[in-house]
Amino acid sequence: MYDTQHPHIASFVIVRNEEGKIALVLRSNTKWMNGHYGMPSGKVEHAESFSAAAVREAKEEIGIDVAIEDLEHAITVHRYSVEENNDKENMEWVDVYFEVNNYQGEVHNAEPHMHDEVAWFAVDELPDNTIPAVKATLEAWAEGKKYLEYGYK
Repeated sequence: MYDTQHPHIASFVIVRNEEGKIALVLRSNTKWMNGHYGMPSGKVEHAESFSAAAVREAKEEIGIDVAIEDLEHAITVHRYSVEENNDKENMEWVDVYFEVNNYQGEVHNAEPHMHDEVAWFAVDELPDNTIPAVKATLEAWAEGKKYLEYGYK
């Protein structure tokens, strides 16, 4: 008999500036990967769609308004995450990344209590302290991939 997975689900937003660089948030005061750059993202809430979660997270984390029709699926990741910064068990995730094609407002750090900054980076010049799964995902996406498995052996 097999155990059925019950993965956590998260939505991520890929926002680019005029130079094509991507907005990353520097995590601090969180429960996971403080001191590392990650994408504006978050868990999908009960009865919330992936796209609605992406719109919500874009507003909450980087202060922009995005319409669902301005999201384009970028890549989906099935991820096995080893929780290095706490005592939780390893967790399974389904991460859905959306590219934002249009938005209103200016990108800024809308959660200074959770992030030290929002910074812009080229996909091929991500900082060393980028969350490893995010780095691998952005690199796969830049290569044109739409699906990635990460952390499985």
